[in-house]
Amino acid sequence: NQRRNEMQWVSKLKQALEENRFMLYFQPMKGLQPSCVGDHGEFLVRLYENGGLVPPGAFIPAAERYNLMPLIDRWVINNAFEYLAETGLGKKDEGTFFINLSGTSLSDKSFFNDIRALVKKYDIKPSRICLEITETAAIDNLTDAVEFITEIRDEGFKFALDDFGVGMSSFSYLKTIPVDYLKIDGSFCLLYTSPSPRD
Repeated sequence: NQRRNEMQWVSKLKQALEENRFMLYFQPMKGLQPSCVGDHGEFLVRLYENGGLVPPGAFIPAAERYNLMPLIDRWVINNAFEYLAETGLGKKDEGTFFINLSGTSLSDKSFFNDIRALVKKYDIKPSRICLEITETAAIDNLTDAVEFITEIRDEGFKFALDDFGVGMSSFSYLKTIPVDYLKIDGSFCLLYTSPSPRD
């Protein structure tokens, strides 16, 4: 049943890409400290299907299994960069805007060149963009991840590791993966609480 459901999603996703039925949401992020200046936020993708919005958890597993995520990631990046250009946010001196990537996109050798071309097309500052993947995806694609991250950071982009703490050897991998931000998983915070004064 799961395999059949995923195959149905493959057909739906290809059609959605052709018909431009994905939707990009922008979620603002507010700093807790007064010293945090500039606009910050994260781009989230949704699918418009049968008159309603489908959350990514419903279709991304199928997209990753059947190698459609590089196409979806390209769609997200193109539309996110276009939004940042039109609003002027991508040309400001402050602000960080996060875009999630699939681990499979890192193995696509032309993917970074496409990002570089889109930055030039929309004339936005790479330093305003922070690309991110999950810690699990980084570990599963470690060689490609390190190469990709090194290249984008050399060009001025930032990089974030999402869901930190879910992987088996989180701290040891940090020595290998050059990141600017860590997004710590909620379960990790629950496991490592501050000791009481009596301890």
